[in-house]
Amino acid sequence: MFTKQEAQQIRKEFWIAFGKSFPRKWILYHTKIKDFSFKFNADPKKAEVSLDIEITDELFRNAYFEKIWSLESILEEEVGTIQKDEYYTLENGKVISRFWITKENVSIYNKNTWQEIFEFFIEKMDGFERVYYEYEDFIKDV
Repeated sequence: MFTKQEAQQIRKEFWIAFGKSFPRKWILYHTKIKDFSFKFNADPKKAEVSLDIEITDELFRNAYFEKIWSLESILEEEVGTIQKDEYYTLENGKVISRFWITKENVSIYNKNTWQEIFEFFIEKMDGFERVYYEYEDFIKDV
């Protein structure tokens, strides 16, 4: 396997390669809703694109979750079958709400799968963003 430093270097190279291959300004944290963000994730076994609702006030977090859930069929038209979890627990123990789509059998540590991951990221995040921009006023009205 890799040393900690080698793994860190490969992850760094991955994100640099992604940014250079597909230079684009993504929404990510710039939703104008506090603790409501889109994220890319790649690890040794899979890649994911997600919408994370990390609002600490459970009532507001649930309200935003319900808004996105009401758009589920529209979202799935854009990105495919999504997973959702109103009480998703992060590795650090924090509970958030999450909508996400996963690509299995790819690895951030296998450069032969990077292009596949990049294309997955582009396609799926673009779909998430199209839905967000189309329904932004509806989503923000909590």
